[in-house]
Amino acid sequence: MILRRLLCIALLLCIAACTPIKPWVKPYERQKIADEIMSFGRDPIADSYLHHVFDAREAARGGDGASGGGCGCN
Repeated sequence: MILRRLLCIALLLCIAACTPIKPWVKPYERQKIADEIMSFGRDPIADSYLHHVFDAREAARGGDGASGGGCGCN
């Protein structure tokens, strides 16, 4: 009896796992999430400068998708 209930619960969980996932965030709410205040860095200006420096140094490797040869020229 207990085994049968556990089997039914496991079957229901497997069926529920196959349902399509609906997004929790509506399209009109996504603009709030993309706000700069939601970024991880404390100072977005300094972060953008460091990102530029990283691109200038590491562009020859092609790790970030930036163009250039790594010499700092754009």
